[in-house]
Amino acid sequence: MNINDRPPLQFKIASEESEFEQIHQLNYKTFVEEIPQHQPSTTPRLVDKFHAENTYLICLCGGQLVGMMAVRGNRPFSLDQKLASLDEHLPKRQKPCEIRLLAVEKEFRSGQVFRGLLALLWQHGLDRGYDLAVISGTTRQTKLYRHLGFTPFGPLLGTGDAMFQPMYITLEIFENYAEEFFRAGLKQSGPANFLPGPVGIHKDVRRAFEQPPQSHRSDGFMAEVTELKNRLCTMVNAKHCQVLLGSGTLGNDTVAAQLSLENKPGLVISNGEFGDRLADHAKRMGLTFDTLKLAWGQTYDLAAIKHFLQRAPSVGWIWCVHGETSVGMLNPLDALKNLCAKHKIKLAVDCISTIGLVPVNLEGVFLATSASGKGLGSYPGLAIVFYQHEIAPTSKLPRYLDIGLYAKCNGIAFTHSSNLLRALAAAVQRVNWSDKYKDVSQTSAWLRSRLRESGFDLIAPEEHSAPGVVTVALPKEIDSAAFGAQLQQAGYLLSCGSEYLRSRNWVQICLMGEYSRQKINELLYWMKRFGTPKEKAVAKVEAQVA
Repeated sequence: MNINDRPPLQFKIASEESEFEQIHQLNYKTFVEEIPQHQPSTTPRLVDKFHAENTYLICLCGGQLVGMMAVRGNRPFSLDQKLASLDEHLPKRQKPCEIRLLAVEKEFRSGQVFRGLLALLWQHGLDRGYDLAVISGTTRQTKLYRHLGFTPFGPLLGTGDAMFQPMYITLEIFENYAEEFFRAGLKQSGPANFLPGPVGIHKDVRRAFEQPPQSHRSDGFMAEVTELKNRLCTMVNAKHCQVLLGSGTLGNDTVAAQLSLENKPGLVISNGEFGDRLADHAKRMGLTFDTLKLAWGQTYDLAAIKHFLQRAPSVGWIWCVHGETSVGMLNPLDALKNLCAKHKIKLAVDCISTIGLVPVNLEGVFLATSASGKGLGSYPGLAIVFYQHEIAPTSKLPRYLDIGLYAKCNGIAFTHSSNLLRALAAAVQRVNWSDKYKDVSQTSAWLRSRLRESGFDLIAPEEHSAPGVVTVALPKEIDSAAFGAQLQQAGYLLSCGSEYLRSRNWVQICLMGEYSRQKINELLYWMKRFGTPKEKAVAKVEAQVA
C-alpha cells in the first residue's frame, strides 16, 4: 500500500483482546524471528512473562498493530534479574519504570511511529509519576538510544545476535533530547494544524480542488451544486440551502438582510466574541433589536430569555451562536428552538463552528449559517445559509445578499468557484459523519482532561464545552503570543493571533480539520514544556529533590 493511501495512525494504550493478540504476534515476529532472543515455537505467538503487569503503548494503522512498547513500574524489573545491584548503577529517583518490547513493523520504521510512541510514553510517564526509565536496548539501535539521551551502564547482556545494552534516562533528560527528535519529524510531516481555520485538509479534498476550473454556467456544474446542496440539507435536516462565494461573515450578513424583511424587533444573545459580532451585523443592517449580553463563557439563562419575551411580546426573532468559538462553548440549541416555538417567534443561528463537528438538527430554525473552512473540513471561501421556507427575490436587498435571488437561479446567481465547490463536495461525501461526531466528542473530552491534569485553565465549563474547540487561559507569566510562536516553531499551529484572544492571554486548540491522537500527544508535550511558569517548574524540581 502506498504510504499516502494508508489509514491515519492511531496511538493508544492497548485495551482490547484483539490488540493484545496482535501484541503477542508482533512480539514473536520481533524477538524470535528478527532478534533471536527466544526459541521458535509451533505458533507465531509470544506472550511476555510480565504480560499481566505490562501497560502496552501501541500504534494502530487501520486496526492493524504496527508498533508497540511495554511499560512496567513493578519491581523486580527484568533487568533486576539480569544485573545484580541494579540500583547502584542508577541515579536516585522516586519512581522508576522499565521500558521493554519496543517493536515496529519494518514498513513503518520511517520514524513517525516511534515519535508517536515516545509522545505517548511521555504522557503516560507523567500520568503515573515516573521520573526515570531503564531499558535493555538492542545493540542494533544503540546510536538511536544515545541520540535520545539514554545513558548506557553495566555490561552487555544476551548472546550471539541478541545482545542488549542496559540504559537509563531521567524525565528531565528525556524532555530535553525529545525536543530535537520531535523537531526532526517536523521536517518530514510539516506543521500540525490545530487552527479554527484554515483547517488541515484531507488529500481527497485537495485532489478535488486541483481539478481544472469549470464554467459556473455549465450543466455539469449546476448538477454538482444541486447534489452538494442536497447532501448539506440532509446533514442538518433543512429543506433548503444556498452556497455563497464568501466567508461565514457573508453568510451572517445575508441572515441580517433576511431579518430586515421581517419588520419586527428582535433579540441578539451573546456570551462571546461571535455573539457580539452578530449584534454588530444587526446594527449595520439597521435592525431594531435588544441584546442580552452575558459574560464571556456564561451559560444561557433560559429563564431570563423567557422573561424578556414575556415583557416584549412584539419580538419577532432571536439570533444567537450555537458554538461560541471564542470560549469553546456549546449553547443550548434545542432549548432555544422549543422556547421560540412556544412564543411563535423565529430563530436564526450561527452554526459556523458546529456543523461538521456535532450533530445539528435545524428543524424549527428559521435561518442558519455555516462555512466550508471549519468543521466541514474544506478550504475557506464558501458560506452556507440554511432555511426551511420558500424565499422569493426582493429588490429591497443588495443583490449579493438576496437569498431569494440565489434560489431563483438554482443556487448560481453570480460567478462561482468550481474548485471550492468540488473540494467542499469531496469533504462532505468522504466522511462518515456519525463516526466523526463520536470521535471529535471523545477526543475533545480526552484533550480537555489532559489539559486540566497538566495544570491548564479552560474557559468553558465542562458540561457546556463545544466539541472541537478548546480555549485555554494561560497564566499571566506566560505570554500567549510568545507561547504560540514557540509552538509554531515546534511544529504546531494554534489560534492565538485574534485580538480577542491576545487581549485575554488565551489560546485555542481546534479539531476542525484533519488531526491525530499522535499529534495531540506531541502538542501536549510542548504545551506543558512551554506553558509551565518558571517558578512552578522550580517548585516541582525542588519537591522531587526533597
